Amino acid sequence: MRLTTETIGEVTVVALPGDHLDAGLVEEFKRDIAPLLEGRGRVVFDLSALRFVDSAGIGALLSCLRRMTGAGGDLKLFGLAPAVRATFDLARMHRIFDTYDTKEAAVAAFEG
Repeated sequence: MRLTTETIGEVTVVALPGDHLDAGLVEEFKRDIAPLLEGRGRVVFDLSALRFVDSAGIGALLSCLRRMTGAGGDLKLFGLAPAVRATFDLARMHRIFDTYDTKEAAVAAFEG
């Protein structure tokens, strides 16, 4: 999986490629995201390319959040397409993840 990163101040923005994160991609995602989370306290995932996420994909994102908060950091999400947001709402993930419409808003949330 080709994850791209951008650093804005002390925040690392990781863009998830492709239009889906499902059971078929979860192991590859976990393997490739692990080194990007190491030693970082503030991470934002850009989900704007995603059009579909299933329960396995949500589980992988939850795993990243747990890893970040367990190390004293935090993870925020932005750019959820309507179908992805609907899945998050159905699974009540909107109560667990901090989600934002734009990258700027997600990055700024670390400052407040």
